Amino acid sequence: MLIQQNISNIQRKKAILVFSFVMFMIEASFSQKLVKEYSNEMAVAWFNLQLGLIPKTPGFSPPVVSRALGYSGLTLYESLVNGMPEYQSLVGILNEFKSVPRIESGKAYHWILSANAAQAAIIKSLYANTAKVSFIKIDSLKGVFERKYQNEVDRETVFRSIKYGEAVAKAVFDYSKNDGGHEGYEKNFPKDYKPVTGACVWTPTGEQQIPLQPSWGKNRTFVKGDADFELPIPPRCDAGISSLLYSQALEVYSIGKNLSAEQTTIAKFWSDDAGKTFTPPGHAVSIASQVMTIEKLKLDKAAEAYCKIGIASADAFISCWKCKFMHNILRPVSYIRTTIDRAWSPLLDTPPFPEYTSGHASVSGATAQVLSDLFGFNYHFTDNSHAAKGFKPRTFDSFFEFADEAANSRLYGGIHYRNSNEQGLKNGKRIGKNVCELKFKRQQTPKGA
Repeated sequence: MLIQQNISNIQRKKAILVFSFVMFMIEASFSQKLVKEYSNEMAVAWFNLQLGLIPKTPGFSPPVVSRALGYSGLTLYESLVNGMPEYQSLVGILNEFKSVPRIESGKAYHWILSANAAQAAIIKSLYANTAKVSFIKIDSLKGVFERKYQNEVDRETVFRSIKYGEAVAKAVFDYSKNDGGHEGYEKNFPKDYKPVTGACVWTPTGEQQIPLQPSWGKNRTFVKGDADFELPIPPRCDAGISSLLYSQALEVYSIGKNLSAEQTTIAKFWSDDAGKTFTPPGHAVSIASQVMTIEKLKLDKAAEAYCKIGIASADAFISCWKCKFMHNILRPVSYIRTTIDRAWSPLLDTPPFPEYTSGHASVSGATAQVLSDLFGFNYHFTDNSHAAKGFKPRTFDSFFEFADEAANSRLYGGIHYRNSNEQGLKNGKRIGKNVCELKFKRQQTPKGA
């Protein structure tokens, strides 16, 4: 009897050990790292790749660039959010953003592989007209991170993670198609545009007779209402020396005739010309990438940052362009040559679209607000964005300081009146605040509730 009891006890212990081992293996098979356990390396690499694609992809004007960065940032965030317990999807939060694929319950995912596949897919879709060599670079970067991380999980999890990321990218791209800016790189200068006529309205200042993206201000914003804010009406276009516009034009003229070496450097550093650089929204992303690299931001925080900056940039350009074509204010060079000095020319080439408000100021104000909210309102940093072009790094004591300098650069360049820069900054900050108020984080239950 005693022997039988001992045998039963041994069998029971064996059964418990077997059960414990099985449960351990099941738990291990479903265990997965959270997004915050990874570095920002993958995210930074993908956005740096975009900064390289922008000047080499035909038609990627600043509005088109801002849109691409907005959707790629959203894709990064949504492909990772299920591995970010403190965060929630932006479905139902962003304007008309209704659905993304769900993960399979009880199944493991490798979030780096998901986001890596998602970035490759969305960038190919958004930059569909880029050169073949660019697609090779996209596939190459995707392969780098697949090889680096695929051995961390089993093959089924690798396949599941990649497919999920691709599905998220498709959902976001489908969402993008109805915003009014789809394939905007082919529609920068619509031939059917009918120019506004009348005294003192915008007129072409170069060979391009059709303004850039005249309907961009009608596009859907990410944050509902971001383009419904009416800015102060710009000064009337009076030619008299007592008029406000005359005094503002005289300031542009006087500064342009007496530029210091520092003002010239500032104007050229922030020029960010389309087709030659990554444009103003790309410059904002470049600053963000530098800061998050220095701060060694984890991947969850990086995803939040890129998403917010992309959304803020995109909405800032829509709001700005709505204002531009609502008022159709002529550029300083046109007014100055008519009323002050027929031979005057600005330092920089004047862009082919109306003046009020400044796109540089708008996007800089929006992204400075977001970056300040993320990293602090007195954050000291150095911008090395144009080191490869021979520009010395520029150092700032806050993000708003960089925004002010970027806005003033257009005054020094002879591109904008001061009022346009000031109102652009103000509107950009408003948009940035709206983005910062979006509910990225899940609501926490108060203690004691």
